[in-house]
Amino acid sequence: MMDNYKNKIKYMSDLKIKKIDHDVVCYGHFNLLHPGHIRFLQFCKKKGSSLTILLISDSELNKNGHNDFFPELDRAMGLASLGIVDRVIISEDNNISSTLNLLKPKFFVLGKEFENSTNIQIINASNKMRELGGDVIFHSGDTNYYKSELTNNVNELSIDNNINLFKEVCKRQKIVISDLAKKTLSFKNANLLVIGDTIIDQYIACDALGMSAEAPIVVYRELETKEFLGGAAIVALQIRTLGGQCHYISILGNDDNANYAISKLNEERIYHKLISDDSRPTTFKMRYMVQHQKVCRVSRLAEHNLSKQIENKVISSIIDIAPKVRGILVSDFVYGLITPKILDTIVSEAKKNNISLFGDLQCSSQVGNVTKFEGFDLICPTEREARVSLNNKDDGIEQLAYQLIKKTSSKNILMKLGASGFIAYSKNKNGKLTREHFPALSKNPVDVTGAGDSLIASVSLALSAGFNFMESCAIGASIASLAVETVGNKPVSKERLDTFLEKIK
Repeated sequence: MMDNYKNKIKYMSDLKIKKIDHDVVCYGHFNLLHPGHIRFLQFCKKKGSSLTILLISDSELNKNGHNDFFPELDRAMGLASLGIVDRVIISEDNNISSTLNLLKPKFFVLGKEFENSTNIQIINASNKMRELGGDVIFHSGDTNYYKSELTNNVNELSIDNNINLFKEVCKRQKIVISDLAKKTLSFKNANLLVIGDTIIDQYIACDALGMSAEAPIVVYRELETKEFLGGAAIVALQIRTLGGQCHYISILGNDDNANYAISKLNEERIYHKLISDDSRPTTFKMRYMVQHQKVCRVSRLAEHNLSKQIENKVISSIIDIAPKVRGILVSDFVYGLITPKILDTIVSEAKKNNISLFGDLQCSSQVGNVTKFEGFDLICPTEREARVSLNNKDDGIEQLAYQLIKKTSSKNILMKLGASGFIAYSKNKNGKLTREHFPALSKNPVDVTGAGDSLIASVSLALSAGFNFMESCAIGASIASLAVETVGNKPVSKERLDTFLEKIK
């Protein structure tokens, strides 16, 4: 199999000897393959019968001062292993125009970020393609927020591949998987404040009885119900379940759901400051399910602005608790709790007390803007949330992350990609970004409702306990994979994490 991959790899000297037809040629360094690259290559492949990648050589990267790239043969092998790639050409002199003149492709495809490039090589290459009668296309691949079940059947083979990718990430980052479980003992030394919207999630199990005779709808019979803490409350609960100390600030209505939330928080020994607001009910979400399939969700909530009196109570609580914690985690579901004034207070108190800031904004059905988390140590947007916040629907994931980290001045970003896992971006002391793709690891994803909550909770806890960023992401990927394997928003225990890491090892 390895030899088959090698047969796809050519140098320019090989091409001068043997004539090969080329439909589509694309260009780049492709240092670390991630879902954004795959989207781009899939788009390229659709343009013709064969796909050739013109790969920037080591000598050219070194000439431009890059020293954090894998060797060209390693990069070429990774690309050649993809079924959609027909050949990889390593460009020794990086003279794109002369290469295109030799290959004479119908299409030359570049990432969207090259469209307004002033790089003379790109300009000359574009002119050469026009001279040859071919087309230059600037595109970053089609955006897919959710993979279709028709093309994304979870099976042992794909999960085994993801686990191998996860191990490769750990190896690159010098993470010893067997040591991670031991290091999680330090979670008990971390103390965080979680602030955000409390949600009570109710799951209603149903039987489908058949079509109604009165209207074209399915009739369901209710079997049983079960309630879970949700929203920012489950984030706090996940931190506590993993052994961390946690304070919690939120707003509740004056109702039975508030009493349920208080009793659960007391039961788990989470220190809380819960402010009652008679003008709004405790947010309550009902999910109707047949077996493991959600068929409908109904929400009971209020989204109006806080009164000045309630806002001042929240601010007073933040000022009181902030000196006692190492980090503040904002879990904002955009229901009105995180006002501009409250966010300013959080940032101000963090600076005053040298506290880390972690932010997660969830707006699947609400309207929010993740760029309001300025100067945070970590933000965790979905790709859709990032695109909406930046008003950017065209650029690739890489450019999207660069723009977001620049606009927010955040140190780290987790770009959540649903079934494709997430990409971790980190800005080092020199301002350069490093990145790693952490694939999804779950064999039996049953309910993805709590994946994002468990991810932000575990990564923030690990960072607060002294883990480095990539170690924290490895913990987060593991926790998220376990969280989606049960129905309902249930926290993952440290024992389950330890068992999972042992199996991965």
